[in-house]
Amino acid sequence: MGMERADCMLELAAEAVRSRNFELAAEIYEVQLSRFSDPAARRELLLRRADALALHGKLSEALEAYRRASELERLCPAQLENLLRCLSGPARGRDGARAESEDTFACGICGGFLREPVTLPRGHSCCKSCLQLERGAGVFGYRVNVVLSNLLNKWFPDQQRALRLRREGNALCGERRLEAALLKYNEALRAAPKDHLLYSNRSQINSSLQRFEDALSDAESACKLKPLWVKGHIRKAQALSALSKPEEALTEYLISITLDPENKLAKTEAQKLLSDLLMPVKDHVQKKILEDTSFTSSRTRVKSVLCSISSFSELCGLRRSYTDCNNYISSCGDQHGRSSFDDRSESKSHSRSDSDRSSSIINHSLFLKRKLSPENEATGDDNTCKRFKADEQREMRTAWGHVTVDLIDPSDLECSLCMRLFYEPVTTPCGHTFCLKCLERCLDHNPTCPLCKEDLSEYLAQRQFCKTILMEDIICKYFPKELVDRQNLNKEEIAELSNLNKNVPIFVCTMAFPTVPCPLHIFEPCYRLMVRRCMETGTKQFGMCISDSSKGFADYGCMLEIRNVEIFADGRSVVDTIGKRRFKVIQHSQRDGYNTADIEYLEDFRITGEAAEELQTLHDSVYDQALVWLNSLKAEQKERIEGHFGPMPVKDSDPQASPNGPSWCWWLLAVFPLEGRAQLPFLALPSLKDRLTGIRRVLLLMARNRSR
Repeated sequence: MGMERADCMLELAAEAVRSRNFELAAEIYEVQLSRFSDPAARRELLLRRADALALHGKLSEALEAYRRASELERLCPAQLENLLRCLSGPARGRDGARAESEDTFACGICGGFLREPVTLPRGHSCCKSCLQLERGAGVFGYRVNVVLSNLLNKWFPDQQRALRLRREGNALCGERRLEAALLKYNEALRAAPKDHLLYSNRSQINSSLQRFEDALSDAESACKLKPLWVKGHIRKAQALSALSKPEEALTEYLISITLDPENKLAKTEAQKLLSDLLMPVKDHVQKKILEDTSFTSSRTRVKSVLCSISSFSELCGLRRSYTDCNNYISSCGDQHGRSSFDDRSESKSHSRSDSDRSSSIINHSLFLKRKLSPENEATGDDNTCKRFKADEQREMRTAWGHVTVDLIDPSDLECSLCMRLFYEPVTTPCGHTFCLKCLERCLDHNPTCPLCKEDLSEYLAQRQFCKTILMEDIICKYFPKELVDRQNLNKEEIAELSNLNKNVPIFVCTMAFPTVPCPLHIFEPCYRLMVRRCMETGTKQFGMCISDSSKGFADYGCMLEIRNVEIFADGRSVVDTIGKRRFKVIQHSQRDGYNTADIEYLEDFRITGEAAEELQTLHDSVYDQALVWLNSLKAEQKERIEGHFGPMPVKDSDPQASPNGPSWCWWLLAVFPLEGRAQLPFLALPSLKDRLTGIRRVLLLMARNRSR
């Protein structure tokens, strides 16, 4: 009966865990411990209770339970997975974002200084070598961004020299010539003392040379430069482990897991260290003699780790400050499964609240080591302030060094097509950068790069003209005045293009009528540009006129409103439009290859009194005649007409309700078998009565021809 009751209580505890009532589960397991004397059963209950306490957030009690379980039999690393998960914080979805986005010139994958920058379709830039490791050797045919590469070479010569030395050092490491590689890295760090990747790689070299103190020093330098970089903390943990400092090493591994919950290396090593720390001292003694202090020693070692972990509350604050960083690579792999010199890092979001941790002693120095340097701190010395301002005028400060003002030239960021500062810069797969609008105009004529003539048909088909983010950041940060001037110029152009009375774009093609659909197939480069501008300005309107041998296009037309644009891979498009207002051309002109015009809009004269009654009678009579004609058509003809123009609109109760007159009149004129020249006078008529009279004449003429 007693065992049945115990089984029932254990099932109740399991149900409590499934419903996430961990406190109740832990209490049940504690009570049931007194009912079991078998060591194996007690160990299993202790492990369950420890897991429940850990999941409930009571880490101190959980660690004590794990320690008691380890006294009965050493815990294997896999049994500490729940404890490790709770110590490092909840796993968050992978965002592929770089940890510290304030570094303008940092690679989005490795976090280091950009080396041979490649710009991806989404507009983010990263090192070409990092992209090759990330996605394979093909890199989808993308080549180095020419403008960015030239700019980085000009602004940061020391950093470029350090990159070259790093490559040489890595090659020497591959040949196992570690001493020679160390000399290369020493020289590289003299050129670029703020490069965390150099410290990280030199730490690995020192570890390979059994110089663990030097390895630890380099790893700490990397962590100071990049507190949220996973690999830096792993390097530090590896050096601490080699120096027989397991408690400190465990803390660094837990930090790494917090930053990257999917990091397998950090998880495995942390589980091993936890297993060792929870193991009683008696297991380390060769003669297996139990000392009075053995359990106390084990508990003390675990508590020291717990106190260190309390500084995760500060880590949470840092992590939240970076939650809005830009998304660079959406599918990052496990960085530690590759070469030791794979310079990539991932950052993960982290948020956690823990009552046990908040009550522990917070170590403020763990993450807050990056202080303002003395020359950057505000002082009361006027001479110091003046000297600082003078230095600031001579150079621009960046995370990778100082750039003298003499090197900052806006001509380095000029579009080769319009010869102006880049505006909405986009980079082609061949590595050339242009203003978005400049590139689109060129691709309207020929799907090749304007500079190197490489085929861009696939690039055009994808239509991912995303702005180059780094280029925009550089222009915004270092050329603010020039950017404002460029933005004002663009606003003026948009305002001019948005005017629907002056320089209105004119499509010279066919007759269009108010309220009548007018589908168009756009393939000529000038009209591709015209339609794109109509969409960009937001007007979504242009004029439609028929051609005229003397003036280029007729003096009367109809405004069309774009309802939808379907673009094909080769740049052609089908544009769904509908007629809006009639207009009269005041002045004919041209702009960028297509026709434009100054126009005035037409409206029907409104009449009242007896004339209005006569107009109503005429309106009803002509409508009835139109229905007779439409119903006299063959079924196939009628089906084709309605398939293209839609059904005939219903009769309006007030024929003068619209300034353009009844919509059925325009529908009828559109379907009449008349040439454009014969239809044009109806569009120009400001009198509804005259228009109805003309329609009746056409109906009578067609009826006579049909009777013959």
